[in-house]
Parts: sequence; C-alpha cells; structure tokens
Amino acid sequence: MENQTIIFELFLSGISDLPGLRLPLFLLFLHIYCMTLLGNLLIMLLVAIDSHLHTAMYFFLGNLAFLDLCSSSLTTPRMLFDLNTDNRIISVPACLTQVFFFIFLATTEILLLAVMSYDRYIAICRPLHYIQIMHWKTCAQLAASVWTLGMIYSLVHTLITLRLSFCDSNIVQSFFCDLSKLFQISCTDVSVNILSIFLLGGLLGFCSLLMTFTPYILVFSTVLKIKEKDKRFKAFSTCSSHLAVVFIFYGTLIFNYFRPSTTYQYAADRLVSICYTTITPLLNPLIYTLRNHELKAAMQRIYKIYNFSNV
Repeated sequence: MENQTIIFELFLSGISDLPGLRLPLFLLFLHIYCMTLLGNLLIMLLVAIDSHLHTAMYFFLGNLAFLDLCSSSLTTPRMLFDLNTDNRIISVPACLTQVFFFIFLATTEILLLAVMSYDRYIAICRPLHYIQIMHWKTCAQLAASVWTLGMIYSLVHTLITLRLSFCDSNIVQSFFCDLSKLFQISCTDVSVNILSIFLLGGLLGFCSLLMTFTPYILVFSTVLKIKEKDKRFKAFSTCSSHLAVVFIFYGTLIFNYFRPSTTYQYAADRLVSICYTTITPLLNPLIYTLRNHELKAAMQRIYKIYNFSNV
C-alpha cells in the first residue's frame, strides 16, 4: 500500500483570483457586512429596550437577528481577509470549527423559523388564548430547545467529520469550510458521513418543513373565513414578513445543496454560497423593518426620546 502524506492545512479558493476584482469585491462585501451588522443589531436593540415589543413574536425575531448576525460574522470577515491576501491557508481544526458553527447556526435557524410559524398560528387561530399559551416561560423553553437541538445536530456531524483525512488535495473550492467541499477532497471513505446526513438531515428537514408550513395551512383557512377585508388584510400582513424570510432561506438552502451539477459548478457554488451566507442575513432585517409597522413605530419612539434627551 502506497504511503500518503496527511495534510493538516487547507487552502480556501476564495471568491475571485482576478486582481482587478479584489478591491471592488472587498468594498462591496464590507458594505454588505456593515449593513447586516447594523440592521440585525438595530432589531435586537429595539426588541430589548422597547416595552411594546416584549411579546413572543419579537422575542423570536430577536433570536433570528442574533442568528443572522452570527452566521454573517462566521464567514464574511474571513472572506474579506482573503480578498486582501494570497495566503488563504486555514488549519484543519479551524476549518472543522467553522463547519461546526455553520451547521449549528443553519440548523438553529431552520428550527427557529418553525417555532415562529407556530407562534403566528396561535396568534391568528387562537388569539384569545395567545397570552396564556405563548407566555415567557414557554418562549424561553422553545428558544432553549431550538438552540440545544441545533448544537446537538451540528456536534454529531462534526464528530463524524473528525475521522476524515486529507491526502491528495488541500484546496477547498469555496471561500469558507463547507462540509460538502471537504467530502470532495477527503481521502477517507465518506459513506458514513453521507448516510448520517441523509438520515438525520432528512428527518430534521422533513419535520422542520412540516412544522413550518402546516401552521400556515391552518392560518390561511382561518383567515379566508374572515368576512371583513380590513381584518383579513391585517391577519395576512402579520404573516407576510415571516413567510418572505422562510422562502428566501429555504430557497437559497435548497438551491445550494439540492441542485444538479453544472458545467460551471465552482462558479455557481460560489455565487449561491455568497447569497446564502451574506445576502440572506442582510435581507431578513430589511424585510422585517420595512414591512412591520410596530418596528417602525419603535424606531420613531426611540428617535424622539434621543432627540428629547439632546435638547
């Protein structure tokens, strides 16, 4: 049997090798990252300090904003650094750490979106019992369960990934450590990893989809029975922002991992990964702040208080 050299450092291909594009891309993604931080921090701040937003819906929205802030910070700073250097080396332990947090944050967001769907179902279909059902203890338990399940799921896949060795190639065809890209360059049999993703990921995905979209079937059937157009429109508007976020998140996720390979696979992978890791965390706060009247009102109240204090 031929000896193979075990590789302990990997090389990230980045998003572009063209020198002329590096500065424009750096400035573009720096701007996007700053806007993402500002938007999600603003939502977290509003939810924390405005008493009008101390409800279950905005508690979960604050969790979503924190997830988007973390997921963007996990990949974008490294991408910005790599745009300014040719030394895109990352150690295998650091790469696996990034894999863990990437899976952890993505899984937690999937589960959180399902919980937010349940919250909208209770608010519209059982409004008289909303406060009793979605009290603070229940919200805290649901949030803790979502974060814990996300961590356990990620830990399982990361521990299985620890058995992989890299011998023939050390080039990760991405700007961050994605599990599927590590499988492509591993010299270890990855059938166990793929089977675990198929079984655990399939179960998680099916349950999450069921929990996310089933409440909306019940919501729509309830709303359509409302005769007054104004009340019907108000009920739909409370769900529109969340549905927009759900479709964007699942759309990029499915297109990233469940599309057929193409001739320009690496270019397509990079483009979709950029949308998934940098654009989606920016769109979520924009969707909620532009379409949510209570968040707009909270911003106006805080702005008036700030102006009054400076008079």
